[in-house]
Amino acid sequence: MSLENTQAQMRKGILEYCILSILERGEAYPSEILEALKNAKLLVVEGTLYPLLTRLKNEELLSYRWEESTSGPPRKYYHITDSGNNFLSELNITWTELKEAVESLTKK
Repeated sequence: MSLENTQAQMRKGILEYCILSILERGEAYPSEILEALKNAKLLVVEGTLYPLLTRLKNEELLSYRWEESTSGPPRKYYHITDSGNNFLSELNITWTELKEAVESLTKK
């Protein structure tokens, strides 16, 4: 079993939660989302982010608006919906319970 593969799978499992948490603070352009993830030491590429944003939008957890750009094509700014906020509230509870369970099992 590869350590890198296991680490990648662990990161993928929390990306939706992290994206919703970022957008809870305010709307963001995908490159801003990538930057926030990078600053948190979660390196994600566009090829991973865009399908997740599309899926979250299709599930009506996110929405977006177009904004004209002075330096290129229009940009899509994503924001969390009311359904997304409700879902995120449930994920916060799940994350707390999961974190406490893992910490209790891994304490030395």
